[in-house]
Amino acid sequence: MRIHIINPNTTADLSALDLAAAEAVAAPGTTVTVSEPRDGVPSIESSFDEAIGAIGALAEIARLRDEEIDAFVIACFGDTGLAAAREAAAVPAVGMTEAALMAAALVAQTFSIVTLPARTRLHAHRVVANLGLGLAGRCLPIRAVDLPVLHGDADEAAVRDLLTAEARRAVAEGAEAIVLGCAGIGHLAQPMQAALGVPVIDGVASAVGMAEMLVRCRLPTSRASTFAAPPDKPLGPGFTHLTGRATGC
Repeated sequence: MRIHIINPNTTADLSALDLAAAEAVAAPGTTVTVSEPRDGVPSIESSFDEAIGAIGALAEIARLRDEEIDAFVIACFGDTGLAAAREAAAVPAVGMTEAALMAAALVAQTFSIVTLPARTRLHAHRVVANLGLGLAGRCLPIRAVDLPVLHGDADEAAVRDLLTAEARRAVAEGAEAIVLGCAGIGHLAQPMQAALGVPVIDGVASAVGMAEMLVRCRLPTSRASTFAAPPDKPLGPGFTHLTGRATGC
């Protein structure tokens, strides 16, 4: 089985973090690969960035359409371009945010999301609301550390401590699990879990596990209506790199 992770921004260092998180949990026999778009934004921290990142994710799906891939994982909190990816890809596409929220619902009655930077709380709220399943009533206030996604100049231990402090406040308010709201901080899940004493969930790891489950259970993306292949329309010259049509049931 091959799971391919798409990092919708252009920063290869974040792709490397995604790959490490995935390989740590992938089952024997699963190969994980990762890529990022050639063109786009280095980090996704706004709705504008998300729109650009979605195009980049679709370009990667089109570029890889002839390779033997069993499922895609979209590795950006907010699930950048996920619905379009499900239409375009011939195999299942799993978003790290949806996967993390579903995992949280399986292990805790209430949970909170700790993310960065603060303005990206909007994206987390959107996925919680769109996913439904009663999650909005189980998700406590979303907390954030106001640092950029690419916080390379910041001390790693200091960033972990800031995130842990926000998570600790959420636990004090009743959160029984914590979802980390950025692919770039997923590697902090285990040390934070040890410090907090509640499950701390990395969306990339969760998405890889769920992608493996879909493949093993032979569950394709439904083409009945919502995620049917996009209508065959002419594309302008600036979008020809997005061609490639979905197949399946």
